[in-house]
Amino acid sequence: MKRNHDKIAIYEQSDFEGMRKAGRLAAEVLDYITDYVEPGVSTEYLDNLCNEYILAHGGISACINYHGYPKYTCISANHVICHGIPSAEQKLADGDIINIDVTVIVDGWFGDTSRMYYVGKPKIKAARLCDVTYECMMRGIDVVKPGAHFGDIGAVIEEYAHKYGYSVVDMFCGHGVGKVFHDNPNVMHCGRKGTGPMIEEGMIFTIEPMINIGRKDGLILANGWTAVTRDKSLSAQFEHSLGVTKDGAEVFTYSPKGLDRPPYKK
Repeated sequence: MKRNHDKIAIYEQSDFEGMRKAGRLAAEVLDYITDYVEPGVSTEYLDNLCNEYILAHGGISACINYHGYPKYTCISANHVICHGIPSAEQKLADGDIINIDVTVIVDGWFGDTSRMYYVGKPKIKAARLCDVTYECMMRGIDVVKPGAHFGDIGAVIEEYAHKYGYSVVDMFCGHGVGKVFHDNPNVMHCGRKGTGPMIEEGMIFTIEPMINIGRKDGLILANGWTAVTRDKSLSAQFEHSLGVTKDGAEVFTYSPKGLDRPPYKK
């Protein structure tokens, strides 16, 4: 690994194998937890199940004790933008939408991914938000290739979200990943084409847009972690880890079972 003039890590293509293993495990965790997302279960129950699966399959959670974070995953429901802390008291209700965010460490490599889940039957507006957010992420991934700019990612995400009247959260962003949990660059989900650092082969980073039905503004709760929408509007997020190849991108965190977006057939 080396770093370019923007201090962004450039990995060898041979390093991608480590990310494939870490990314696959992270995706398998989200596949595994799908059947347990039901009305009445607690977010702590889901968190513990995820950790048990991670440990049983040769990984460890990167989240637990990261800057004092107290749980193994982040589980964010409804108007929570991100970093929802699982708890025994928080029980899922029919119609909720939740994001489960998992980061695992396998042999020193970090696999980071998240998906939205429906709890029971979602409202039409919630399901549409999830669909648009997933498409925002995929459109961002589609523009990744050597010679493009990081601003290109944010531009296509913002353009698509605004088409539906949604806002793009700008208080959080994607990030470099690989041998480090959070690294350069910051990957903004809004911006202008042709701006920002140039994308180079060997870069590894996440794209993880957070899209709100209402305003983009958020606030951090007293726990110091959980971000919520100020106007209590619904928020959704999807996340993939990917590496830049000579002609595009390799996504490391696709679902092995094809469960990349809801609804997930059981």
